[in-house]
Amino acid sequence: MKKILALTFATALIASGCSSNNGGNTNNAAGGGTADAGNAAGTNAAADTNKPGEKVTIKVFQFKVEISNALAQMAEEYEKETGVKVEVETHGGGEDYSALLKAELAAGEEPEILTSSGWSGFDPYADRAVDLSNEPWAKDLVEASRAQITRDGKLLGMPMNLEAYGITYNKDLFAKAGITELPQTLDELEADCKKLKDAGITPFALTNEWWSLGIHTLNIANATQADPAAFIDAVKAGTKTYKGDQHTKDWIRLVDIMFANGQKAALTTDYNTQVAEFAAGKYAMIQHGNWIQGMVDEVNPDLNLGMMPVPTADGKPEVFTGVPSNWVVNNKSAHPEEAKAFLNWMATSETGKKFVATDFKFIPSITSIPADPAAIGKIGADFAAFSEAHPDQVKGWQWDRFPDGVTQQFGAAMQDYMGKRIKADELLDRLDKSVADIVKK
Repeated sequence: MKKILALTFATALIASGCSSNNGGNTNNAAGGGTADAGNAAGTNAAADTNKPGEKVTIKVFQFKVEISNALAQMAEEYEKETGVKVEVETHGGGEDYSALLKAELAAGEEPEILTSSGWSGFDPYADRAVDLSNEPWAKDLVEASRAQITRDGKLLGMPMNLEAYGITYNKDLFAKAGITELPQTLDELEADCKKLKDAGITPFALTNEWWSLGIHTLNIANATQADPAAFIDAVKAGTKTYKGDQHTKDWIRLVDIMFANGQKAALTTDYNTQVAEFAAGKYAMIQHGNWIQGMVDEVNPDLNLGMMPVPTADGKPEVFTGVPSNWVVNNKSAHPEEAKAFLNWMATSETGKKFVATDFKFIPSITSIPADPAAIGKIGADFAAFSEAHPDQVKGWQWDRFPDGVTQQFGAAMQDYMGKRIKADELLDRLDKSVADIVKK
């Protein structure tokens, strides 16, 4: 299923690229004509539920910091068109979104829309989720994005977008160091790090963020298992361990190369600083994906970037793709119908589609929203080309198969390993304990 998702990601880019001679013209997404029927339906749905003279406000509680400004602008446009006010509250980056959302709900605050991952990560919010199976955009979802947010045949969220990561790199810095071919193996990656250092270039931009370390970095070990789902289920059941798994032990060498070749202040570098300094040309590589394109463009839109697959011991480097988050309508909120109308407008109106594809710089998870190749940028384009050429080397996102709380503990263990407070064997023990502690509860 994840290979299908990756191929759809690539197809969206390549198909939309057929009209890229317009040079970033977003008319295909923004449009200049009359809004379609879905837009009218969404607008009317919001208007019909308003009481006379009542100013309806819906709240969105979400964690995608990369789109916070554009989402606020979208909310303003929606209010102009419908009269419904949308308040956006964003908690991400260095914040623990899951803990903050749970605190919000425990305090009796019920946002109309919240964002959640899929699989096990969605379980705490499943009882609040409105069935969206019959919404006008549901039939157009990328098929492989459905399962992670579907329960008992009901679609309980709108997949936000498709994302991918490998290692994003600065092509000009690679050229300066004399690197003419991308590394395929860990030996080659280590050798290229030496070339970069010899040229006075710090190879990796690292971060102390638990989610980057405990989610994205560790996912490389999980997703490249022969059967990731079966392996994770076995770890949760206690029949397999990270410490007893040779594949995970081999993964530690990749981590060691990254940690040994990053900036000195890695343990005090948050996500925003990490990306900003990479965008300023201070480092050659960063382990993030196409979601940083907009942040990089704000600093240096001309940065010569690419995405390379993550080198492996066997010389078959890999990239990773999935759905990062879902919009979930909260049935315990005051205005769930207005929330559905907002999502319908986002997915079907020309204004909403323009925001998704161009302002958010998303690879849409809805096929009726055309991707904007100019907005997606160089990182996504490189992923598209690689995934089309090497579909067997595209892996999925597996972290949401763990119960909530596990990845946070994974991240804490990885931080301790980065800080050299624990050794490799102790790291593997900590990973196993992280799963056991949460599963027992």
